[in-house]
Amino acid sequence: MRIQRYISYLLIVATSFWLSGCATNPVTGKKELMLMSSNQERAMGEQNDPQITQFFGVYDDKELQQFINQKGQQMAKVSHRPDLAYEFKIVDSPVVNAFAVPGGFIYFTRGIMAHFNNEAEFAGVLGHEIGHVTARHSASQYSKQMLAQVGLVAGMVISPELAQFADAAQQGIGLLFLKFGRDDEKQSDKLGVEYSTKIGYDADEMANFFNTLDRMRGDAGQSVPTFMSTHPDPADRQQKVQQLAQKWKKKTKADNLEVGRNSYLRMIDGMIYGEDPNQGYLEAGVFYHPVLKFQFPTPQGWTFQNTPQQVQMAHKEGRAIMTLSLSQGNSLEEAGQALVQNNNLSVIQSDRGNVNGLPALSILADVQPQQTQGQPQQQQQQQIRLLTYLIQYGGNIYNITGISTQQDFNQFSNTFTNTMKNFAELTDQSKINVQPERISIQEVPRTATLSQTLKSFNMANDRLEELAILNGMQLNEQVQQGMLIKTVTRDNADAFAQDK
Repeated sequence: MRIQRYISYLLIVATSFWLSGCATNPVTGKKELMLMSSNQERAMGEQNDPQITQFFGVYDDKELQQFINQKGQQMAKVSHRPDLAYEFKIVDSPVVNAFAVPGGFIYFTRGIMAHFNNEAEFAGVLGHEIGHVTARHSASQYSKQMLAQVGLVAGMVISPELAQFADAAQQGIGLLFLKFGRDDEKQSDKLGVEYSTKIGYDADEMANFFNTLDRMRGDAGQSVPTFMSTHPDPADRQQKVQQLAQKWKKKTKADNLEVGRNSYLRMIDGMIYGEDPNQGYLEAGVFYHPVLKFQFPTPQGWTFQNTPQQVQMAHKEGRAIMTLSLSQGNSLEEAGQALVQNNNLSVIQSDRGNVNGLPALSILADVQPQQTQGQPQQQQQQQIRLLTYLIQYGGNIYNITGISTQQDFNQFSNTFTNTMKNFAELTDQSKINVQPERISIQEVPRTATLSQTLKSFNMANDRLEELAILNGMQLNEQVQQGMLIKTVTRDNADAFAQDK
């Protein structure tokens, strides 16, 4: 009965949110649930922007950064919310993605910039992301998230085990609602067509880019773009966007809409393509960092993600995770104390030693659970256990941590220690001197198929389809003499060269 009364109370709270939180959508003119004001949107964007840019890093290319800002500000003026102080950035990630957060903060990865083949494709996606802001999709998702967190509180009462990991659960809800629904995506497609046409670009090219995304999703050699995670079917989407493009051409009576192929391709000439090895790279189950000059093996079959702040590895079933990051403190002891205090740890064992000749401190500990009044004792004893190796090397203290439930810990302890005890100085010059692959724009020497032309530039046979997708073309498609196309090269060595 207590639970039923609590849930009834939550329903009343949710209803009051709905009655007091309705606002007019600036795009549709309709009333909708909105628990965030425009000022709150901006404040949230300003709060999240430093975290986003720190997490990804900002791509170091002034010309491209000026380009996205110039086009973004131009498009913002013709949008439904021209009063917002928009900010546009290209972040240093190889993942093909573009995303917006509340308040007018919009981000494109260098991965998606590499896959555009003209300014009009870029402008269409830029309009799409501005559309998420002008239609207040991010603010709407935040409102849904707030109600979901109210539901989470109810879950804590029903399931005390969930209450123990409240922070993780709330973060999971936040990540879930970062993905817009299909209706939001369709509305943003419409706005992308409208805004890009209004600043003079041919929105048909936006439709063509969906074909590139669809091919990436179906090609095992390509990373699946998160940009597509909840988006409508690309084939259906392409057709609808083409129809919208024709509608807006007639509406604006625009005869000479811009595509901007050559100007765009010349602008991305030299852009880093794929992973940047200077930020660390994974090869044959070993992670190498040529700048910081360290290496360590990664668990076989685990998922892997490398960001400027942290290397993350996860068991395929999510039963254990490992991370590598830099620790706070001027000594191993200081770093160890900060680790224990910041994570509310109960230390089981702590040992000084060395790892491959490097000073190290290992800590085995349990995360002390936050106990809730009335929680069954059996539930309260459910704990998270972690093993951390703090390793001092090159003026830094590295924190390698393995985490699982106490119940599963023995199953993963050998996996944890295999990675931690094999952390070592990187001395192999062949691993240190690896250079990033870069976009290289070439002029077609003679009319031929794209496949024939790529081979004439010594591109490897097993990467021809990848390069066709990168160019937004089919391998059997004709390319004309003098046309510009993308190839990919590596500094001081052509990674795409055919085997001799």
